[in-house]
Amino acid sequence: MRLAALCDVKPHPSSPSSDDDRSGARERMVDSMVLRGIRSPRLLSALRSVPREVFVAPGMEEHAYNDRPLPIAEGQTISQPYIVAAMLEAAAIGAGDTVLEIGAGSGYAAAVLSRIAKRVYAIERHPSLVDPARARLAALGCDNVELQAGDGSRGWPGELRFDAIVVSAGGPDVPPSLKAQLAPGGRLVMPVGEPDRQRLVKLTRRGDDDRYDREDLGAVAFVPLVGEQGWADDAVPPATARPRRRARGQQLPELLAQAVEPLPEIDDPAFGRHFDRYADRRIVMLGEASHGSAEFYRARAAITRHLIERHGYGLLALEADGPDAAVLDRHVRGRDDCAGAAGATLPFQNFPSWVWRNAEFAAFVAWLRGHNQAITAAGPRTSVHGLDIYSLVGSIAAVLAHLDAVDPPAARIARERYGCLTPWQNDPATDGRAALHAGDAECEAAVVAQCRELLGRQLHDAGTDTGADVESLLDAAQNARLAASAERYYRVMYHGGAASWNLRDSHLAQTLAQLLEHRGPRAKAIVWAHNAHIGDARHTDMGRRRGELNLGQLARQRHGEENVALIGFGSHAGSVAAAHDWDGPIQVMPVRPSLADSVERLCHDTGAPSFLLDLRPDRHPALRQALAEPRLQRYIGVVYRPETERRSHCAEASLAPQYDAWVWFDRTSAVTPLGTEPARPTAPETWPFGL
Repeated sequence: MRLAALCDVKPHPSSPSSDDDRSGARERMVDSMVLRGIRSPRLLSALRSVPREVFVAPGMEEHAYNDRPLPIAEGQTISQPYIVAAMLEAAAIGAGDTVLEIGAGSGYAAAVLSRIAKRVYAIERHPSLVDPARARLAALGCDNVELQAGDGSRGWPGELRFDAIVVSAGGPDVPPSLKAQLAPGGRLVMPVGEPDRQRLVKLTRRGDDDRYDREDLGAVAFVPLVGEQGWADDAVPPATARPRRRARGQQLPELLAQAVEPLPEIDDPAFGRHFDRYADRRIVMLGEASHGSAEFYRARAAITRHLIERHGYGLLALEADGPDAAVLDRHVRGRDDCAGAAGATLPFQNFPSWVWRNAEFAAFVAWLRGHNQAITAAGPRTSVHGLDIYSLVGSIAAVLAHLDAVDPPAARIARERYGCLTPWQNDPATDGRAALHAGDAECEAAVVAQCRELLGRQLHDAGTDTGADVESLLDAAQNARLAASAERYYRVMYHGGAASWNLRDSHLAQTLAQLLEHRGPRAKAIVWAHNAHIGDARHTDMGRRRGELNLGQLARQRHGEENVALIGFGSHAGSVAAAHDWDGPIQVMPVRPSLADSVERLCHDTGAPSFLLDLRPDRHPALRQALAEPRLQRYIGVVYRPETERRSHCAEASLAPQYDAWVWFDRTSAVTPLGTEPARPTAPETWPFGL
């Protein structure tokens, strides 16, 4: 079927020009929350019923269902939808509860609460926000909400007790007045910490005395709670004027130089032995700061060889599509007829030339095949699996090919969106530039149909001649799960944003968990993926400001931090294989020297050509405290645009809690691709955002 013919369809309800479209966007927002663990049926129903676009600033309606905070009047923000949902779920609000909200803003959370609780009391510090919020709530029929202006840090005037208190602003600690207004068994959820960086905490009052259970729910970033029992107004400078704290950082170069462990050459057997300390973890994740740097592939290969040979790791999971990786698995375990020289007949033809189909990875695959062949028939052989999803680059290619044919301006915008809207994107104008115009929604159903057809062909081809053994049945089960949820993913993917990233990384984590479960409780896995996937997103701008999660975070939460090692990689300068645009040709580009205020510059200033930095909680406490301060960190994917590096390839991250280890190469070089770069890729380049 020709793609152009598929475009003769009625507009899908997700057209950005209609109320139905907003309902569709709201439904996708709620779907993404379910994937992130929001379970309360009453809460999910409330989120589906409240139109968030009513509560955002004029002109921001098209961004209402992006999972990110948005500005409102008085320098305040409407919190990102997932954070609202997570706080309300943590507060465990019942149908008969009386709830207090502090920091009502434009009224969105109060509206959601009105659909859940019996009675809602809300306080907003800025009087100018109160009347507009009341009008919105009245228009939506929220007649069980009482809203007033006041100092929220002092609680609600009078003698009321509340079953739950939700505070949408960060204070130095939980105000005593709010603790006193909790009913016995009541729950309070609030961000606590510095004005620009907090931890979300939950207090539960045990009885009618002053005993409270306290639970840490993770890192967040809220506007400050200003008031008598919060921050003084003049003690909180504007975020743009707030200087980065330097007192701890003045000694940081010395602390770092003392803690780093110089690494030998990658080919030296001693290189792998440096990572024995992480071999007690069930999962070891090995990152990369770019897809196209040879040292990252070679180092991961050396570490993986050592862990397989010395510590019994039997699963290698890649940031690659499952069906394509299944072909590779049959090769390395001798379950096919592949033979001959590496690079000539290895099953790399469906991978982009510089991501997996390169000489560095081919050398490792040749070693793994030889290692498995040397094992007796009864012994365990190391398998290779893909964690990724839905024929990703084929799907993107279908979108771009269709738009090239029917709407070239929209195709240009789509390339901007796919190539530039990274999880760490810091340029607010990018949303406006990269949003597809209203007319392209007519093609959504066509693209979804084409993507499903591509996936169907890939799954069929991957299932050919696999036999009926247990591994083939596992492949079939994974593929059936892909096919069952493909359409929802393609619709989310088409519109981009945090929801598509979260859906993808939730799939990565679920697939990894299923592989381990299939292999049994003693199975141990190694994962190769980009730093953006393995560095715990809760300690980066991805999680703090954009509401994005990732594989490393989900693995820690699911399997326990003591069972997962997250090892990131970084470099200062050199060269990299990448493209300037999403579907552009491969280029070997110079990597710009690291920025002055970045993690990479700190590492470069040690003068060490390569090192390992052990970031486990029991090591280097003073250094870990200093490295908890957010600093820029560089991420290069399939797309690299050096001219906009700070905006498009850097994010603030707290290195120490983000990883368990950091591997450093001061200079890196581009990978060596195998074969000729195809004109249009037919398999995943790890969408979305080139990661």
